Amino acid sequence: MTRQPRRVLTWIGPDDPLPDPSQAWTDPNGLLAAGADLSATRLLEAYRKGIFPWYTEAQPVLWWSPDPRMVLHLDELRISRSLARTLRRARRDARWRITLDACFERVMRECSMPRAGQDGTWITRDMATAYGTLHRAGAAHSVEVWEGERLVGGLYGVAIGRMFYGESMFTRVPDASKAALCALVRLLRGHGFRVIDCQQNTRHLASFGAREIARASFLEQVAELVRQPGPDWRALRIELPDA
Repeated sequence: MTRQPRRVLTWIGPDDPLPDPSQAWTDPNGLLAAGADLSATRLLEAYRKGIFPWYTEAQPVLWWSPDPRMVLHLDELRISRSLARTLRRARRDARWRITLDACFERVMRECSMPRAGQDGTWITRDMATAYGTLHRAGAAHSVEVWEGERLVGGLYGVAIGRMFYGESMFTRVPDASKAALCALVRLLRGHGFRVIDCQQNTRHLASFGAREIARASFLEQVAELVRQPGPDWRALRIELPDA
């Protein structure tokens, strides 16, 4: 019986660059390396290479680059009939108010709250601190949905150039997070973005038109889009889309 060679996961030191994504494992899909820090410099290095951190409280920092990669091409966004009706009613009745970067840390806290069928969260305290730093540096952004003074939905992600990387979303009333995503897509399309990285395949994301593409194709798009000048996020305004 032939013995399989033992796999060794690359350990990243403080001064080591992240490995090429082509070195990622196929099982679990996309696991690339462990260790290092979550500084803004390290996170920006990772996203520029199509890599993201994902781990739980008991683990070291784990770095991932799955193949295939789930993405939403902005011109392929699908809005269901029921969601379209909700958006039209929300605009007509001024039911919801949408903001951009109004309370980034709060959105992260809401995204980290336990969900049905899940044990714990990957948004650890260290992750929240790291992305808060990234937000203050102008590279991480949130979309908030308000019903009166109550925060009822939202999402956050990372933007480099004209590339947006979605991280997480939450909702406290039906369709609020969906409204946040539709508003974000409308905003990004208007400023030359073409794709949102969704990282991994979920039925929820697929319902919006997100689909898997080969990692090599994804990395080509990333390399092009991160080099393009991005908008001044401080000057942007967001609103519910027409549906």
